[in-house]
Amino acid sequence: MSWLAKGRAHDPGKHRLNIAQGMWVKCPSCRAIVYRKEVDRNLKLCPKCGYHLPLSVQERIDLLLDPNSFQEWDAGLSPDDPLAFIDTKPYAQRLAACQTKTGRRDAIVTGEGTLHDRPTALGVFDFGFMGGSMGSVVGEKICRAVERAVDSRRPLVLVTTSGGARMQEGTLALMQMARTAAALVRLHEAGVPFVTVLTDPTFGGVTASVAMLGDVILAEPKALIGFAGPRVIEQTIKQRLPDGFQRAEFLLEHGMIDAIVERPRLRETIHTVLRHLTPGA
Repeated sequence: MSWLAKGRAHDPGKHRLNIAQGMWVKCPSCRAIVYRKEVDRNLKLCPKCGYHLPLSVQERIDLLLDPNSFQEWDAGLSPDDPLAFIDTKPYAQRLAACQTKTGRRDAIVTGEGTLHDRPTALGVFDFGFMGGSMGSVVGEKICRAVERAVDSRRPLVLVTTSGGARMQEGTLALMQMARTAAALVRLHEAGVPFVTVLTDPTFGGVTASVAMLGDVILAEPKALIGFAGPRVIEQTIKQRLPDGFQRAEFLLEHGMIDAIVERPRLRETIHTVLRHLTPGA
């Protein structure tokens, strides 16, 4: 019976199933099963309903900047574990696992490139690294990016996706809200444009600080944006929230953001905004 066991161990049907599972994507919005390559060719938009699926950091950079123009800043900055924090596992283990998975030291990539030949500073959050949470390194990298933008007078674009401040760093993480906000005041006083692009999801301390401080605040369609989650709010106020509450469309209607921009138009929209904010530059 050894031949039978060998045949089961190398079941071609199972191999085909694994390939098929990687070839298809289920849209979180319309629930349609769509061909992954078609989604990838379409800037990660669902071909059925236009829902904006997540982009990787590199895909964001490629979307917004001129080809091969991006140069990363401060890639070697790595977080510490000053509190020796342990929840279900030590913080140090969580960091190591995320660094291995993502290939980067923390939850944001910053650097410089060109957007239609215009020198531009860019920061992109990585939700795959501990939910894009903002700890001491994320705050430091944003502050350094602001300083470089002031010195070179190049506009700063920040793409956010985050669950908020990183609880494993306690007060050190919460301090980054004040640090980054203060840095952005210097950017504003220097007259250097700052544009934020809020993507799904942008929450907590990131929303309460850098995300909502842009001179122009853009968002992708249906992006979930807020401070506390809808369930927490409903339990606190003992009321049912309106349909679409905390979606980009709701925030636009209530004056919290400036525009909702679909992904295929995002690069050109930012370019137009920067031209208006830096006339003659």
